[in-house]
Amino acid sequence: MNDGLTITDAALAQIVVGAAEQVDGVRVRRRRGVEPQDGRVTLSLAARYGTVLPEVARDVQARVAEALATMCDLRVSVDVSIEELDE
Repeated sequence: MNDGLTITDAALAQIVVGAAEQVDGVRVRRRRGVEPQDGRVTLSLAARYGTVLPEVARDVQARVAEALATMCDLRVSVDVSIEELDE
């Protein structure tokens, strides 16, 4: 980060997970390794059965990117994999 500011990987992971789980019906499956690397965030999600999966994925991408841009001045792309359905 700039000007002597350091944001730890743990803090970045909390921001990513918190933003993703703000989307209704979404749960982050793997909380480790979700911090940005090389301008990219990769998330493995569970989504509630019956939700429109492409919409959920786009919402997660937008929220995570916006949270990191607003809170940390980081610009990232967000890759989402929906690996499980919750009932």
